[in-house]
Amino acid sequence: MKRIGLLSDTHGFIHERIFTFFDKVDEIWHAGDFGNIETADRLASFKPLRGVYGNIDGQDVRVVHPMHERFKCEEVDVWMTHIGGYPGRYERYVKPDIYTNSPDLFISGHSHILKVIFDKKLNFLHMNPGAAGCKGFHKVCTALRFVIDGKEIRDLEIWELPRHEAVPRI
Repeated sequence: MKRIGLLSDTHGFIHERIFTFFDKVDEIWHAGDFGNIETADRLASFKPLRGVYGNIDGQDVRVVHPMHERFKCEEVDVWMTHIGGYPGRYERYVKPDIYTNSPDLFISGHSHILKVIFDKKLNFLHMNPGAAGCKGFHKVCTALRFVIDGKEIRDLEIWELPRHEAVPRI
């Protein structure tokens, strides 16, 4: 059994409350747009980290984190990328593989909108944790926590913080 913390679109900022939410997870997964390598390093010093780079990430992040990461967690085939689309509207660069070699869990970020959708046509779960950082149009910062136990994905929980409460004070 693995407890997973999932976030995306931090854009260089992590609110302290996310560390409390992720306190009992085994791994943190980041679906891109870290914002800088310091953000990735801060997460990695807290818990083991898997991540992919996003469209705003520079070379410092891209040399450490790939564009796509496909891996097994327990018995679940996981594919994580930053810009992946949604069921019925997958991005062109993931579409061929997603139809011929579907994962069990497809994770993307980028939209800043939290969505968890089961793709009935392709028979897998899609997760987008929304945006945990302060930059963007979203009104609420979000992240996810869940358990992978064998082939089962369960106990999904949402972390929410109104963005106006998350904005750092100078």
